[in-house]
Amino acid sequence: MLRPRLRIPRVGSLLRRTATPLQGQFRSIHAVPNLGQFPRPEDGVPGLLSGDGFDIAWTQYMDFVVEKLNALTAGTEFEHKEPLQILKETARQPRDAPTFNYASMAHNNAFFFEQLARLGEDPANPEAGLQPVPVPEKLRLDLERDFSSMETLRREMIITADVMFGPGFVWLVKLGRQSQFRILTTYLAGTPYTAAHWRRQGVDMNNHGGGLTDGVAREFLDRTQVGVGAGHVGRFDNNASAPGGTEVIPLLCINTWEHVWLRDWGIGAGGIGGKRAFASAWWECIDWDKVYNLAYPSPTFK
Repeated sequence: MLRPRLRIPRVGSLLRRTATPLQGQFRSIHAVPNLGQFPRPEDGVPGLLSGDGFDIAWTQYMDFVVEKLNALTAGTEFEHKEPLQILKETARQPRDAPTFNYASMAHNNAFFFEQLARLGEDPANPEAGLQPVPVPEKLRLDLERDFSSMETLRREMIITADVMFGPGFVWLVKLGRQSQFRILTTYLAGTPYTAAHWRRQGVDMNNHGGGLTDGVAREFLDRTQVGVGAGHVGRFDNNASAPGGTEVIPLLCINTWEHVWLRDWGIGAGGIGGKRAFASAWWECIDWDKVYNLAYPSPTFK
C-alpha cells in the first residue's frame, strides 16, 4: 500500500513552461509510446506508483522529453528515426549531446515502463494481494546459473539501485554471443547499448577514484562490467560497436531518477523507506514474460 509522506508540488506546469517557446516551431514526428497494460493512468501502476506518481514519471516526463526531441531533430536526418537508432548514431558526436540525451532518456524510460506488469488479485484468494508474474523456467535456470539464485539477483539489483549516488538506471543485460547475464549500471542519460558505448556513463564520477578500485569494490566492478566493452570507454572508433566489446542485449531496467520514486516512496530510511523500498516493490511488478521474449527472441519452449 502506497502512503505518500511528502507533499511535492506537481511538476507539470514547470515542464510545460520550459517547452512552451518550442510549440509551433516543429512537427511532432516522435510520439510517446502507448502503454497498453496501463489503460487508466489515474490508476497508476498497482503496487508501485499511484496515479499522481505515474502522471509525473510517465505522462508528464515523456511528454517533455519527446517534445524536446522533436524540437532538436526537426528538419534533420534524425527526424524520422526511432530514439534507439538516434542515440546510437549521436553517441560519438559532442555536438549532438543534447539530441543524444533526450533520445536516450525517451528510450530508457519507455523501456523501464514497458517491462512493468499490471498486477491483479487472485479471485480465489483475494487476501493474498497482488500476484507477481512468475519467471519462465528456462530464464530462471539461466539466471540461477549466473547469479546462483533469483534471490541473489534480486538483492544485487535492489542494492545497486539503492546505493547509486545520482540518477540513472540499473540494467539486467545478456551478453549476446556468450548467453551470459550481467548487471550493468548507467548514470544520467547513459545507455547500455554497445554501439553507443562512448556514452555508457557506467561509473558515478562522484565516488569513483582512489581506493574505490581496490579490494571488493574492484571485484564488483569487474564482475558487473565484464565483456561489455567497459574497458574501452573514451576511445573513438569508426566501427558501429565498441572496440573489442561484446554485444549487449538489455532485458530489464529500473529507473532510479528521483522524479520516478520520490512522490510515492519518500526519502530516507524511516517511514516508507525511500528508494530501496521502491526498488523492492519494482521487483514484484516485473513482467518476466517480456524479459523472456527479449532474452530468447527465437521460438523456445518455456
